[in-house]
Amino acid sequence: MLTRASMTKRVAVIGAGVSGLSCIKCCLDEDLEPTCFERSDDFGGLWKFTEDSKDRTTRVYRSLVTNVCKEMSCYSDFPFQEDFPNFMSHAKFWDYLQEFSEHFDLLKYIQFKTTVCSVTKCPDFSETGQWDVVTETEGKQNRAVFDAVMVCTGHFLNPHLPLGSFPGVHKFQGQILHSQEYRTPEAFQGKRVLVIGLGNTGGDIAVELSRTAAQVFLSTRTGAWVYSRSSVGGYPRNMMSTRRCNNLIAQVVPSCFLNWIQDRQMNKRFNHENYGLSITKGKKKKAIVNDELPSCILCGTITVKTSVKEFTETSAVFEDGTVEANIDIVIFTTGYTFSFPFLEEPLKSLCTKKMFLYKRVFPPNLQKMTFAIIGLISLTGSILAATELQARWATRVFKGLCKIPPAQKLMAEVVRKQHLIKRGVIKDTSQDKLNYISYMDELAACIGARPNILFLFLKDPRLAWQVFFGPCTPYQYRLVGPGKWDGARNAILTQWDRTMKPLKTRTVADSPQPASMSHYFKVWGAPILCASLLLIGKSLLFKSV
Repeated sequence: MLTRASMTKRVAVIGAGVSGLSCIKCCLDEDLEPTCFERSDDFGGLWKFTEDSKDRTTRVYRSLVTNVCKEMSCYSDFPFQEDFPNFMSHAKFWDYLQEFSEHFDLLKYIQFKTTVCSVTKCPDFSETGQWDVVTETEGKQNRAVFDAVMVCTGHFLNPHLPLGSFPGVHKFQGQILHSQEYRTPEAFQGKRVLVIGLGNTGGDIAVELSRTAAQVFLSTRTGAWVYSRSSVGGYPRNMMSTRRCNNLIAQVVPSCFLNWIQDRQMNKRFNHENYGLSITKGKKKKAIVNDELPSCILCGTITVKTSVKEFTETSAVFEDGTVEANIDIVIFTTGYTFSFPFLEEPLKSLCTKKMFLYKRVFPPNLQKMTFAIIGLISLTGSILAATELQARWATRVFKGLCKIPPAQKLMAEVVRKQHLIKRGVIKDTSQDKLNYISYMDELAACIGARPNILFLFLKDPRLAWQVFFGPCTPYQYRLVGPGKWDGARNAILTQWDRTMKPLKTRTVADSPQPASMSHYFKVWGAPILCASLLLIGKSLLFKSV
């Protein structure tokens, strides 16, 4: 345990997006002194919309709507306003970030139009763990020493434009774009557009362009499951699926059976094979959220194609032998690469290999754990909620209140993983999405903020029922431990009120009311509770063996 005299004091936060704002607040919560460096002129990162892409910074496109509902993707002690829509435009989401920043008075800690040039260890790093940070503001360089560094630059830095994988692309006479450059659809009026890549962005852009372009072709190598934002009964899908009870069942029930159930459920809405969207055999399963893509395919405004084999001057030739002529524009929605140009080796290389970071946060080769990567993760749930928990943990590590295994042990584990990957014993999981609840619980356990379900059932059954059988909202990680929030219990018990509030805009006399939670509890509560407690006990028993 560090003495108070040697505790971390000054923390450099790189980036003022969603993760950077989390870090500033968490530093303040732990009595640390944050200084945030943001290269643009405003906070919010990619959520700050701009009309053009001249600054080569990744921003949201004008029509973007969030994929994770508000109750599942908020800061854990700052719920959205109840009248905010469940899925919101980028402007509404940025308004929320502004409210959060002003409520906790975070903006005064941000230095805008400031680029971080280098982050290097101080000569006495082995003793102090301090970092030398060089920044540039309007052509003037500054140097300062910090006790810790939190990097919040995220995934979306450098567009991945794999032109070398497409023979003939350099003789193609049409326009070639990356989705980073896309903002609005007006310039595509009457054009024949080919969108390459079926992720959330590819689906969104294809759907929007289908309303203005003459024809849109959507090329995918693998296919994808296409989810709607709404679930059974019209409730937000995230709130219905991301639940501890479901997560426990997924850990106990064989994956082949779960996959069979998922396949059946996904094809109930529409048969993915009929729409050309079924996942190619042998390819990793992936999912996107898009409410309109199936309708656009059904109406013929979007044509789904296999991967592109080659380009000619005006056409695209696909792997199945088909040809689409007179293509005007090709948009690559092929993702991004991330990098840390301000770091020195070997730290730079280690930080780019996500699976080698300790719990996806700490590089393994440092004598002093005073450096954290925040937000470099892919999850099955909210990135915002996870980055906040990462920041809560990291700041407590900086203060010496949470322990990390020594560098020698962490590096030995890295070498072991590299060897096993090379032999083909294990797979490189860097690109895989982490299970949201499992990862959140893992981080929360490190700081003592993971809710104890069994204890909750004894102490507060009503709350326990919502925590275990209800949606795993971020407030659950404010019930106990450091950072406990007195409003967490109420936020959990009223989360459905905030969900329904923006929908109840028309009063209908004598309309039938849905069965209440208490009704379901009376009918199914006892058997489900007994079965769940047995599963929890079984799970804990296996972990202890």
